[in-house]
Amino acid sequence: MRKLINPLLFTLLVFVNGAVAQSLSADQILDRADDVVNEAPDMEAMVEMVLVEAGGSRSTRETEMYQKGADYRLIRFLTPADQRGIGFLSLPDDVNYLYLPAFDRIRRIASHVENENFAGTDFSYDDLSSFRFSEKYEPALSDQDGEFYILELTPKSGISTDYSKLMMYVRLDNYYPTRIEYYNRSGELWKVLEQNGLRQISGYWVAIDREMSDMLSGHSTSIHMTDVEVDTGLDVNIFSQRYLMRLQ
Repeated sequence: MRKLINPLLFTLLVFVNGAVAQSLSADQILDRADDVVNEAPDMEAMVEMVLVEAGGSRSTRETEMYQKGADYRLIRFLTPADQRGIGFLSLPDDVNYLYLPAFDRIRRIASHVENENFAGTDFSYDDLSSFRFSEKYEPALSDQDGEFYILELTPKSGISTDYSKLMMYVRLDNYYPTRIEYYNRSGELWKVLEQNGLRQISGYWVAIDREMSDMLSGHSTSIHMTDVEVDTGLDVNIFSQRYLMRLQ
């Protein structure tokens, strides 16, 4: 026979959980979201990237991705042939590099172009760079429902960005941000990032599927990760200009 929970105990549990949730500040929620996203010491994966035009035409790119904590990230195109070898390297302190094999040179991405899109995708260099949101944005708790904390993030003083604000939806149960809305300087909803297919790999939460949609152009870029490996002791020397130019 199924046991029925004591109504008084159930009410108490709901009250306690609600009290704990309400006691968290916006800063604490954002810190926890940053921690969850960057909790794995390192990660490497193969990535299928699909670009969809407003008219529905699609193009696919295969990439490899390496990441170490919240400080280092390297992304490199493997196919198609005319894009092979194009790479992006993100290092601490907002130091980012782009490698264009057609010109056989690496260029550092200046701060005034960080908001430009990377290689025709809907992700800007800033979107792809390795950082914690709490380093660049001031959070305020906008709302809270039964599933999400909804944070409004505004750029900190001195931060150069084309976003006037972000709305981040953070799950109550594991603090993973599964939706981020990006608003332009005119206050219009510009882009929406959906992070789905959440899995625990070796105990770390990973969003296998991501999609960035440009709400103004109708263009979108989706990402699906395979062969995901975490906490393998990835060598930090991989995150170098020399390795960025190297193609297996």
